[in-house]
Amino acid sequence: MASALFDLTGKVAVVTGASKGLGRAMALGFADAGADVVVSSRRVDACEEVAEQIRAKGRRALAVACHVADWGQCDALIAAAVAEFGKIDILVNNAGIAPVPPSLAGVTEELFDKTFGVNVKGPLRLMAMAAEHMPAGGSIINISTKASQRPSPFTVVYAGSKAALNAITQATAQEFGPRGIRVNAIVCGPFITDSFSKAIPTPEAAEHVAKMITVGHIGQPEEIVGTALLLASDASSYMTGALINLDGGGS
Repeated sequence: MASALFDLTGKVAVVTGASKGLGRAMALGFADAGADVVVSSRRVDACEEVAEQIRAKGRRALAVACHVADWGQCDALIAAAVAEFGKIDILVNNAGIAPVPPSLAGVTEELFDKTFGVNVKGPLRLMAMAAEHMPAGGSIINISTKASQRPSPFTVVYAGSKAALNAITQATAQEFGPRGIRVNAIVCGPFITDSFSKAIPTPEAAEHVAKMITVGHIGQPEEIVGTALLLASDASSYMTGALINLDGGGS
């Protein structure tokens, strides 16, 4: 049956930035498909709330606090996942930040280092460490953005960091491919998240953005789940190094 291709029963997924937004939607979606899930973000209490929702679905869940820009915490996250579940089948690098500097001259060293730390440094380390515990058939999913392909002045640091993540995705896919581990990225257009609400704070501004999207609306977090399930499951067994645009046909 075609539905069996998307079955994650017996799989273990680690999702960063999973306490809210896209990460939370993917964590719950993986649980619905049968996976056990390690829920991670900087606040363990927020992770535990999502973990409880996963347990209510009959799946196992572990909440782990992790600031992904700290490689020691990345290593501890992977170690905790393996100690609890014995392996990792799916890693989703979803944790990210998108600060908006006032200008190029207004980019501080702190802003630059923080953005690249969370958006590039952390995912690279987590991929390297998680792959050591992934069986053949494992899948790594990096969450990128359309700004990486169509940058603008106010996204200069964010766009640059996600463009780097795109490159790392494709390079890592080449290294891990012979081991049976696939690495792909979802290149997201606008979704209703906390970051979007900060950047687009008024209903009028959000309506303007929606008018530029072919499907006529800004994405809801749950609308990433189908694509994430495709990449996490055997349904995409012949796909690696792909950058999949998920943007509602945005311009």
